[in-house]
Amino acid sequence: MKVKFLGAARTVTGSKHLITTKSGRRILLDCGFFQGKGQESEEKNRHLGLDPRMIHYLILSHAHIDHSGNIPYLVKQGYSGPIYCTSATKDLCEIMLRDSAHIQESDVKYINKRRIKRGQEPLKPLYNEADVRKAMSQFVTIPYDEEYRIDDDIIVRLTDSGHILGSAAVNLKIKEDGQERKICFTGDIGRYDGSILRDPQEFPECEVLICESTYGNRLHSTNELSQRQLYDAIHETCVQNQGKLIIPAFSLGRTQELVYALDRMATNKVLPEIPVYVDSPLSTNATRVIREHKECFNRDILDYMERDPDPFGFDKLTYIREVEASKALNAEHGPSIIISASGMMEAGRIKHHVANNIGDPKNTILIVGYAEPSSLGGRIRNGSKRVRIFGEEYEVKAKVVVLDSYSAHADYQEMIRYLSCQNKKTLKRIFLVHGEYDSQIHFKGHLQEAGFGRISIPAEGDEIEL
Repeated sequence: MKVKFLGAARTVTGSKHLITTKSGRRILLDCGFFQGKGQESEEKNRHLGLDPRMIHYLILSHAHIDHSGNIPYLVKQGYSGPIYCTSATKDLCEIMLRDSAHIQESDVKYINKRRIKRGQEPLKPLYNEADVRKAMSQFVTIPYDEEYRIDDDIIVRLTDSGHILGSAAVNLKIKEDGQERKICFTGDIGRYDGSILRDPQEFPECEVLICESTYGNRLHSTNELSQRQLYDAIHETCVQNQGKLIIPAFSLGRTQELVYALDRMATNKVLPEIPVYVDSPLSTNATRVIREHKECFNRDILDYMERDPDPFGFDKLTYIREVEASKALNAEHGPSIIISASGMMEAGRIKHHVANNIGDPKNTILIVGYAEPSSLGGRIRNGSKRVRIFGEEYEVKAKVVVLDSYSAHADYQEMIRYLSCQNKKTLKRIFLVHGEYDSQIHFKGHLQEAGFGRISIPAEGDEIEL
């Protein structure tokens, strides 16, 4: 049996790992978009590194675009097999992949205007909404914690990883040469004691572990501190400075965490009387799906919902879908909170809000999670004094505040806690994926201190015999 690392290798995007059994069965774990590196990502997304017609099964850990975003292109290029995931992941992919297709078509239309003027060949989007519909017809849902036989030699079990709604670790039992091999792919690992989702669940013992490592070199602050820091940012920006608080946030997970935090402030009457906007059709749709999957909620939010049936809505909150209403926000004067996608500020309405507000020292850009270093969000997060947006250069005069504690990714202590259910003697190999190389080096050291051994950090394209 072999595993080939085709994405999220020494980086955090493009999750894609291929397992090939001795009998020739090929199992693809995730098929995500590379993001944040311009033309380089575009090339990687168009060249999958495999023949889609030769894949037998695709198993999806969760709906985030860096894990699911290239599935319609895989199908368009000839993959005709099943796509296994949880029910919530399927529901989220339905809206997220459709949104991805829409963004691609819009972006390509804009880019082609320039290409045609230069005498260059126009580009085509990777896929369109028809390709998304075809891909969605191949989804097969599996409940958490049930062994599901996908053929005579392969059983899959999905366990809740607590990262976002529907996220799962992929646990495989593969029969080979009369023996049963046990492999786990963690997908992305969530936080403990979160405000909305259940804690990450224990998963079956395995001999090969493919593990994320995004925050392998960091520790998060507590939820209580996060709440205070969020309140402080609101009070300083919107009350003292009478400015705008611009919060780039991924439509799925991060946005709902923030809205729920603001909802609790409103319920407790500590939220200033200012308008709050969620400016993203995708965020609005994702919130609707999340409302429909209360089976993934933890006890705390279910108890809160006995007092407030809608934890994602309050008097001063407006969800915005229409483009004209989004544009109107930039003409508004006075304090407000604007939450908009995407979290890395690479696409969507947030780029317009950042461009319109980054030059005013009264305003604050509040970064609430990871941003790939070369992305616009990464550059602002890392202290760039000038940034280029839509081809124009802007001076960063707005205050920049970073709150990593709102990340949906576990820190290194939480990841080690998650792995504590494994038998270190029978766990033969650990492969670290989905992390920047420096973070992975640190995480490897922390794992070794915790007693784990045989830890590898594969590079993109590495193929390893198991």
